[in-house]
Amino acid sequence: MARSTFAQKYCEKLFPHATYELTTTDPEFSEFFQNFAFDEVINEEAAQLPDRERMLVIIATLLGCQSVDLYKEMVSAALEMGVSPVELREVTYQAVAYLGFGRVYPFFAVLNQVFEQHNIEVPLFGQATTTPETRLAAGNAVQIAYFGEGMRESWKQGPQERAHINRWLADNCFGDYYTRTGLSDKDREMITFCYIAAQGGCEPQLTAHASGNMNLGNDKDFLYRVVSNMLPYIGYPRSLNALTCIDNAADQRA
Repeated sequence: MARSTFAQKYCEKLFPHATYELTTTDPEFSEFFQNFAFDEVINEEAAQLPDRERMLVIIATLLGCQSVDLYKEMVSAALEMGVSPVELREVTYQAVAYLGFGRVYPFFAVLNQVFEQHNIEVPLFGQATTTPETRLAAGNAVQIAYFGEGMRESWKQGPQERAHINRWLADNCFGDYYTRTGLSDKDREMITFCYIAAQGGCEPQLTAHASGNMNLGNDKDFLYRVVSNMLPYIGYPRSLNALTCIDNAADQRA
């Protein structure tokens, strides 16, 4: 099997300065994987996404599945494809709320290393819009906009001993991250879906965020396209689980 002309040209567009050991050590695998990921998936009508959204999906997916090495290559590729440094930083920052700082910490160094290679000066301009005094109300407003009136002051619902966790969801998860500029609401829910699907084992939350995406206009067809672009990086089991969560979210809305 030879690498297709399209896959070769697409790889040259993504990675104009890169050379890959697998091309030499595992040429057979390299050819059929690149033909799949960089030709078949890209050209599948049911998987079409704009280049920007596709790259955001891939970056969020690699964060979710802890692929630091491939993240480095794809961040560089995303810059080549026109994704802004701010957008890449925001995808990386927001991952902390869903993956934890312990898992995202190594990605910060890699991101800044890639920025240095591309002559992008850090720190980038700040994107925060809240203060310690406003983050709770602002975060809860985002929760309500995404998930409905049932989220209003959600920390006051349920057992008192876990109320602080629900308050942190409002002021930290949503108030510190989702209120930032640099990405739209639809972008932020899309990448959240990717983090959760890629790490696996969080299907209740994945179903909830599939519904949140739909509330914002990222409909079932769009989320199917998102999963299609994630699949080469997370494999079939987690992709099939993600499709089931999308179906369940859609059924709950029917």
